[in-house]
Amino acid sequence: MTQSPVQFSVFTKPWRTTPVQELVKFVKESGFDGIEFPLREGFQLEPADAEKGLHKLAAFMADHGLRIFSVASQTDERIFSACAEAGIPRIRIMPAVSLEEGYLQSVAKLRKHLEEVSHLCEQYGVKVSVQQHYGDFIPDSSGLMDLLQGLNPNHIGAVWDCSHDALAGQQPEFGLDIVWSHLHMVNLKNVFYTRSNGPEAEQAQWERHFTSGRQGMASWERVAAYLTKRKYEGVICLTAEYTAESEVDRLIRDDIRYARTLFQSN
Repeated sequence: MTQSPVQFSVFTKPWRTTPVQELVKFVKESGFDGIEFPLREGFQLEPADAEKGLHKLAAFMADHGLRIFSVASQTDERIFSACAEAGIPRIRIMPAVSLEEGYLQSVAKLRKHLEEVSHLCEQYGVKVSVQQHYGDFIPDSSGLMDLLQGLNPNHIGAVWDCSHDALAGQQPEFGLDIVWSHLHMVNLKNVFYTRSNGPEAEQAQWERHFTSGRQGMASWERVAAYLTKRKYEGVICLTAEYTAESEVDRLIRDDIRYARTLFQSN
């Protein structure tokens, strides 16, 4: 069995009430190399306490052979400072698009903000990584690269999420190629559309059902094959987002086994 060139992370958002000691045990036993931590209100560590607590959390993880590969948070300077002290290389953000301002104006404001925070990236040695997302966000890889074009990828880059590109109808090979020059991290989850009302309704309604890695619209096999072809060496984050929330422990264990198999076979 060959050694995988990638490192596997899990976004710990579903376990917001789990004590850190139990969370570390679960992550380690499930087969991950580390985590993405939601540095947000209501979680084990909140942004207000980042500067005094994040390095302690990272050290506790390290004592158990795990890393914090990224935090999902905001771009305040105190977050940069806390990440730098803790040795965390990136802050993932998912900025919203305002319906009132419109898409183009929202993206222009976001671009200006990223240009402004790039000096913090340089000062602290911490990257800002922007993710695409369905709905009131930048929806796909094309929009994401339009935002990032010309920015220094050593400072500002992309988190490419296979499920959100799938929802937008993008092929994984094309989506990854579009953002490749600025690729910081890859997210794996899966999803499909399901109709939420019957054919007798006057207007069809659709919902997104987040599911396990084998079952959705995004081909993890194709993602793994393309990343291997391009010799990607970086972090793969399984986001642990499932519509069947009560099944998260079982599903994420199945998914990390599946993901590791894909990268070992390629």
